[in-house]
Amino acid sequence: MFRRLTVASALLGGAAAAEPKVDGPVQVYIMMGQSNMLGEGRVLDKSGQATNGTLTYAVQTGHKYPYLWDSASGTWAVSKTVRNVFTMGSGGPTSRATIFHNEFMGVNTTHKKTIGPELGIGFTLGSKSKAPIMTLKTCIGNRALGWDLLPPGSKSFDYTDSKGTTYTYAGYHESPNRWVKGTTPKPISWVAGIQYDGDIFRAGEVLGNLSTFYPGASSYEIAGFFWWQGDRDSRDMALAGQYESNLVNLIKALRKHFKAPNAKFVTASLGQTAQGATDGGGLILDAMENVGCNAPTGKCKYPEFKGNVATVYTKPLVAGPGSSGSHYGGNAETYMNIGQAMGAAMNALLDADQNNPLGPAPVLV
Repeated sequence: MFRRLTVASALLGGAAAAEPKVDGPVQVYIMMGQSNMLGEGRVLDKSGQATNGTLTYAVQTGHKYPYLWDSASGTWAVSKTVRNVFTMGSGGPTSRATIFHNEFMGVNTTHKKTIGPELGIGFTLGSKSKAPIMTLKTCIGNRALGWDLLPPGSKSFDYTDSKGTTYTYAGYHESPNRWVKGTTPKPISWVAGIQYDGDIFRAGEVLGNLSTFYPGASSYEIAGFFWWQGDRDSRDMALAGQYESNLVNLIKALRKHFKAPNAKFVTASLGQTAQGATDGGGLILDAMENVGCNAPTGKCKYPEFKGNVATVYTKPLVAGPGSSGSHYGGNAETYMNIGQAMGAAMNALLDADQNNPLGPAPVLV
């Protein structure tokens, strides 16, 4: 059925046990990025306790995110319409992939005991309609947009470092990641964009077997993309300075590959980076706000993105100490807050689209 695909457990076997009637195409939202999109928010602490900072504490003691809890049954709530799928593999299309989630959206720690922003995103999207929805996460940690995730259309560029050495940085499918300008590059086994190639391939594997991952479904539409990434690029000023160009290329490449020219795109910034910062994180935040047409300034650097690309400024949403590099200390509220904000940004884009049949989205609290 799948090429090079393994399953974390018997996730696929029981997926269609109670197959619902699915009316209309599944609205698919593809989620990409690196480790924080993958998810490091703890449901319980390392000792298995519901301590402050865990999702269980936030819900059961702090009474936050009430939609996650079914008080009638005394268990985690499960969406009837939003499907949660997560596939992960390292490298390109020939590498092996693992399915970590394939169930209707809810807190499921059977196969992965941490969360990313998918719960906040999924329940926020699901609050606006009973249309069938799938959040399809395809990512792995420690990847740079300027190297591993470099999209087609991204060309090589030169950068002179603080010591006066000029390097040429790889364009799409070039290798290695950089070399001294004017010298002959010596390719390695990894090429620019190999993770991008693999991630979109693995998403395609899921979509090509739709009814396995959304029981009863026979068709889908790519409704949008979610992107939460940038930590690794922020550590290289050359990649940070090139982030805007690469992000523009990413949006265009994803829409082209999935034949979804009208799909919305939401990106979220690094949580530790404040507006006005001038380090690598600041360059990435500037890039995201230049690309997103919802910046507080009201400016829109890329008119073609007006009404279809939005940026979420996440620093006010971080719930505790820590940064993107330390996965925000595993604080689940950070992941929930950012997920909700990303979902709300997507809903706002959809609401502004006159062709959107789902109508206005309620505010989810």
